[in-house]
Amino acid sequence: MPHMPLPLRPLLLLLALAACAQPQATRAPTPQAPALDPELLAMYAELPDGDLTIPAIPPKWLSERNKRTEVDYWTEEAPGTIIVDPFARYLYLVEDGNRAMRYGVAVGEEGRGFSGEATIPYTREWPSWTPTQNMIAEDPEQYGPVAAGLEGGLENPLGARALYLFQNGQDTLYRIHGTANPWSIGQATSAGCIRLYNQDIVDLHDRVKPGARVVVLDQSQTGKGTAPPGTPLPPVDYPAGFVALTPETATTAATAPAPQFN
Repeated sequence: MPHMPLPLRPLLLLLALAACAQPQATRAPTPQAPALDPELLAMYAELPDGDLTIPAIPPKWLSERNKRTEVDYWTEEAPGTIIVDPFARYLYLVEDGNRAMRYGVAVGEEGRGFSGEATIPYTREWPSWTPTQNMIAEDPEQYGPVAAGLEGGLENPLGARALYLFQNGQDTLYRIHGTANPWSIGQATSAGCIRLYNQDIVDLHDRVKPGARVVVLDQSQTGKGTAPPGTPLPPVDYPAGFVALTPETATTAATAPAPQFN
């Protein structure tokens, strides 16, 4: 039997008590959290993956907005191309017939400061991660113990998979990867590249071929492809407290030392 969402328990107790009360004593029930689509819950359920099992995403961190969904998408890019819209916090895998698979993503300032084209020469399952010397110097208590690197696993910042972005044969140090912090998906965070739910990065990884092209939109292009050519783009749902990068801060973010990913 599925586990009952926590917000439902106090509501059931309140209804039971109301049945015994006189009409004039009846109080308004506590608002109930919106019921989640069973398909959404199933999509982000526990996922066995080799020797590891990816935990289910807690319902409180799920939403229809971030659900992996096939959508209309208009682009001249070839099927198999990944298009990242960092400011809208979406990633699109282009399909035939003006369609794409859309994934909700979390994007840090480093990810928002990077735009342009890249390729994915290779990917990794359960990749390792190494903090930069700057990270260790700024927070030795947190990063010192893993200065030599952290093996892949459920607690690794890169999550279950990583797609490595190269330009002109050189590693950009940017990654599209999973995350051990599913609460961040759909948010603009303070640090990091482009990350997805672990269930979604596994799905994306299985669809992407080596050598795949990646296009990362800049802020002036956000929303591109979500409406037919010649029609107005829908407004972008920036998260509360979002601060758009200016050309100056974008340059700073793009040139700041990026985390070292292995």
